[in-house]
Amino acid sequence: MSISLSERISGARRERTPLIMGVVNVTPDSFSDGGLFEDPGRAIEHALSLLEQGAEILDIGGESTRPGADPVTEEQELSRVLPVIQGLRKECAALISIDTSKAAVMREAVRSGADMINDVRALQAAGALEAAAELDVPVCLMHMQGNPQTMQNAPTYSDVIAEQLAFFEQRLEACKAAGVRQENIVLDPGFGFGKLLGHNLTLLNHLEDLTILGFPLLAGLSRKSMLGQLTNRARAHDRVAASVAAALIAAQNGATILRVHDVAETSDAIKVWLAVRASANS
Repeated sequence: MSISLSERISGARRERTPLIMGVVNVTPDSFSDGGLFEDPGRAIEHALSLLEQGAEILDIGGESTRPGADPVTEEQELSRVLPVIQGLRKECAALISIDTSKAAVMREAVRSGADMINDVRALQAAGALEAAAELDVPVCLMHMQGNPQTMQNAPTYSDVIAEQLAFFEQRLEACKAAGVRQENIVLDPGFGFGKLLGHNLTLLNHLEDLTILGFPLLAGLSRKSMLGQLTNRARAHDRVAASVAAALIAAQNGATILRVHDVAETSDAIKVWLAVRASANS
């Protein structure tokens, strides 16, 4: 019997061996690789390359959520992501995540072969809760203060950890009421989504505090502007080393899934960490 994605995530959390989620942006305007993989053929080729590099989940996204990004229509998003998901399903048995907040996109993506929903709006859009309950696949709920158009306009927190916990408790109750199975839920603190550098550093440093809720955590820090601020690297592609360091810290502090652009480099770092940890325990 094959192991479900929920079981794989649960096992990775139990063993503290993070899964690597490779980013496949099928968009013209994503902050790091917008426009590179708009063509479905190139996106599929890139996704297959990420699998060879060590990705265990592929996250397919058809709408940019970078600060200030314009929303896209349901039809636009479907036209971008479905050919890639369908093409990958013909090529391989990879685990596929659909990065979307729209209920219709969730439904069509899962029908086309997606195994997971990754929602930056934590199932708050119309019909999203119902879709997640109906589809019965793993779903990641992300915290975001505001929306992509406004989220970086002076976000404030009195206590970023406490406010995250309160937000997730509210969304978990909503999921339970809608019939979303608890074993399907993953939580994402949303690094860079309505957070300043200090907020992001506090979250990374205290990531394990969020595990008190009893759910696996996804961390997405790859190439983000917070790393550019810390390293004075203006271009996203120049933040690979910083991204690997941040991913490793997130893994050490309790992250079960690492969402990254640079799969090979992250995979190598995690292998070294796991080997050292195993040696210490032998």
